[in-house]
Amino acid sequence: MRWFLYLVRTADDKLYTGITTDVERRFHQHQSGKGAKALRGKGELRLVFSGEVGEHSLALRLEYRIKQLTKRQKERLVTGDGSFETLLHSLTGD
Repeated sequence: MRWFLYLVRTADDKLYTGITTDVERRFHQHQSGKGAKALRGKGELRLVFSGEVGEHSLALRLEYRIKQLTKRQKERLVTGDGSFETLLHSLTGD
């Protein structure tokens, strides 16, 4: 099963990080208020990044690592500057 990491931007410009096997389904859950409590009542949500990770255990480790990043570092992921691949590589050693 393929796992993905994704970032959602809230109306107040915060970035939420999550993992899923189906990004579109999960984003629609967040939009309808059935996703994470952290996103409920946060206004308009936008999916700003998603990337394929691979297996579940790797997705969990990458999610944790990204949640430790500063907002500025997360914004670099959104812009697609290659930092996602670098983080993924640091965890897999490939």
